[in-house]
Amino acid sequence: MALLCPLWLMAANPGFGDRRYSISGMAEYSYNKTWGHHGNFDIQALMPINQHFEMEAKLQFSTANVHTGVLNLRPKFELPVGELFIETDMIYRIVARNRIGDITASIGLGYRMDYVSVTLGSFTRVIDDYTLTWHEQGNYVVEPFNLFYRVEVFCRPQNNFWNLSFMFSNVDDYQMERMWQPLFSAGAWYDVTDHWRLNFWAQCKPTGMFHLDATFYGATFRTGFTYRF
Repeated sequence: MALLCPLWLMAANPGFGDRRYSISGMAEYSYNKTWGHHGNFDIQALMPINQHFEMEAKLQFSTANVHTGVLNLRPKFELPVGELFIETDMIYRIVARNRIGDITASIGLGYRMDYVSVTLGSFTRVIDDYTLTWHEQGNYVVEPFNLFYRVEVFCRPQNNFWNLSFMFSNVDDYQMERMWQPLFSAGAWYDVTDHWRLNFWAQCKPTGMFHLDATFYGATFRTGFTYRF
């Protein structure tokens, strides 16, 4: 979501939405029917290298013994109103509790302006048992094509000192779900000072939405601070 982060290299044009170099620390409470109740700790950094390129790095450590690393690369192009961008993501999740490695790679095209951000693309996912030795027969699952989508709307311009946002998507900072598994999220931020931002974020994850039998699967609540340089 847009509640996140900005550190590193050369001085950059703040660009769209006053996206400065920053680093964030976030604490989460989460529950789902697979892992039960668990807590997460997130570290996120946004690096707007220049007005045409930015990148994000994210780490999540979970008491469910599931840990995730994310790298986002985002070339962007200014338009008379808002900007167009290419979204490329790599997500690696270690499901240590089940000895599984889960890697996802995606590419998409997006548009964002003060009050809306929309992205559409595709991703590939590989799930493997990371305890296999070289002489064992490969035993992995490949999902070569999945559609991802993200629509986020904001109550105020994104360079405002406070904001509320609402998102409908099958992806978030640390996961890409199958296209028929949408996530519903809401977030808020408040700039305590010019450098410190207070963040809130919540997500509800139902299952069976596109099968006309929707039931609750899980929910996550996150809060923390961002330091903007």
